[in-house]
Amino acid sequence: MRGWPRARLHLASSEDIEDLDGWTLHRLRHSALTHDAEDGTSTPMLLARSRHASVCSLEPYARPGVDAVARHVAERDPDARRRR
Repeated sequence: MRGWPRARLHLASSEDIEDLDGWTLHRLRHSALTHDAEDGTSTPMLLARSRHASVCSLEPYARPGVDAVARHVAERDPDARRRR
């Protein structure tokens, strides 16, 4: 069982479906994978969680935002590390 029928098994009631406030299951999945990627989750773990077979199919889901990229660069700045 895949997709919507499987997801419905995880929702407690029909109210849960209505409370998605316009979010589709696909958008929720995309958002979760993007946040995981921004938080530094490894590619193998993202592949496992998303059940994608290749990095190419995962790539559209795991695009970090500008703030996440800036945070990543700042955390690796040698001058910033010396000032700590």
